[in-house]
Amino acid sequence: MSATIIDGKAFAARVREKVAQHVTRLKEEHGVTPGLAVVLVGEDPASQVYVRSKGKQTVEVGMKSVEHKLDADTSEADLLALVDQLNDDPEIHGILVQLPLPDHIDEDLVINSISPAKDVDGFHISNVGLLSTGQKSMVPCTPLGCLMMLRDHHGSLSGKDAVVIGRSNIVGKPMAQLLLGDSCTVTIAHSRTKDIEEVVRRADIVVAAVGRPEMVPGDWIKPGATVIDVGINRIERDGKNKLVGDVDFGSASEVAGAITPVPGGVGPMTIACLLANTLTACARANGLPEPEGLTA
Repeated sequence: MSATIIDGKAFAARVREKVAQHVTRLKEEHGVTPGLAVVLVGEDPASQVYVRSKGKQTVEVGMKSVEHKLDADTSEADLLALVDQLNDDPEIHGILVQLPLPDHIDEDLVINSISPAKDVDGFHISNVGLLSTGQKSMVPCTPLGCLMMLRDHHGSLSGKDAVVIGRSNIVGKPMAQLLLGDSCTVTIAHSRTKDIEEVVRRADIVVAAVGRPEMVPGDWIKPGATVIDVGINRIERDGKNKLVGDVDFGSASEVAGAITPVPGGVGPMTIACLLANTLTACARANGLPEPEGLTA
């Protein structure tokens, strides 16, 4: 048996299409255009590519896209002043400060200076607290994308046994909260988990977000389980650079019922969910109904 491949690229295209339709409706019926501001400090090449891609996709769905590129030696005070200015700008509904920031800037301080209502990354301490208590919040983009794909594949997730491998604040912890919110039984496994393979083997749903290339082999996977691989690791194989996930795709895809590939799985969903979050933030800011199927 071989697993159904969950095509994140195609799914992300559908999400973007839905977002674009909502944006058109907001403009026509309410004269409102959602606006996303992305702030990039320094010259990190990966961040530059990512920011370019965000800007392009923001414009494609009909939103206003604003980019602020600051020098690597920009002071913390200047960055905080820019965030304040964006917080006060009624045309900006989402603010994203691209991480990592240069060492002389306190990341937590900057993230928590963004207005929680405009924090489309979902990293603000208020949004983290709201998510963990099951209240309306801004949800981090990658876990939101994973949740959308799981709901699309399964319909209801209620009662399923889910294991999240990895306990980061960006993916692991919020992913566990979202799965709890959909009535899964959730275990968070990590580097210190005893008998991790036995823990993973129980799971109907496995979300691997640990950042270790091909750490999860096929024989850890329960037959028929759904595997969401969040990892993006560059390795060298046969003298070539290759992108692989945290799951050994070859062996896992022979056992799993469904699996996301790397690349082309979770990755494309992250920016699609950033656009969805900006749309949600805009709807909330204007007291309008939230877009269906695009929130947690």
